[in-house]
Amino acid sequence: MNKPLLRFEQVSFRYDARAQAVLKEVTFSLPAHQVTVLFGPNGCGKTTLLYLTLGWLKAEQGSIWVEDRPLASLTRRERGRLMALVPQTEYVPFEYSVLEYILLGRAPHLPSLAEPGPEDVRIALEALERVGIAHLADHSIRTLSGGERQLVLIARALTQQPRLLLLDEPTAHLDLQNTYRLVEVVRELKRQGITVLMTSHDPQVVLALADQVVILRQGSVFRHGALDEVFTSEVLREVYSIPLQITLVEGKKTLQWL
Repeated sequence: MNKPLLRFEQVSFRYDARAQAVLKEVTFSLPAHQVTVLFGPNGCGKTTLLYLTLGWLKAEQGSIWVEDRPLASLTRRERGRLMALVPQTEYVPFEYSVLEYILLGRAPHLPSLAEPGPEDVRIALEALERVGIAHLADHSIRTLSGGERQLVLIARALTQQPRLLLLDEPTAHLDLQNTYRLVEVVRELKRQGITVLMTSHDPQVVLALADQVVILRQGSVFRHGALDEVFTSEVLREVYSIPLQITLVEGKKTLQWL
């Protein structure tokens, strides 16, 4: 297994001191150059783990490590250069063109108040090429479809040149065609050496992308390991308490209702 890029050690978190814990003693490692999927029912703490990784939230207990450094020791700019988030959706208050919007991803690499230069534009255009939407560079972001907007969010994240890409339910609002397209983009990013941590509650996306899976239930790690070892019919039936079966269809795993 590749050397871990990210480690969670006994991480617990709650949003309010009097509230129930959202995460409880979560421990797992994130191998570099692989796709790790956080999987589980809504409300199990998947998105909260992404926010802890970004440093937007602070763990109540436990520690998070980036390679051999505590996450808390990284400056905001260092975190911005190391990792990038693709949220489920994002409100855009201004009439940006796609290229203008994607150039916002260069902020961690620019001096304060500096304008993007030719090299930043080159990097942004390359990111658009990587996700297959270079032809939209001059379009208004407000005119795009939901699938195109999701690809724009990925391109903006890639413009940060991160080593770690965080994806929060990236296919939640996509139709079948755009889900397929996004899956292919993530596969290509992995081939290019980017480490991916993504949340999902879609078993088909997990089967298509994951190298390893962290299954969360009620804020705790229920199972953690390689896809074939952890993502089984028995485990899914236990997590969701409904009849499910993973079967082979033309040599590929798929989930079926029983």
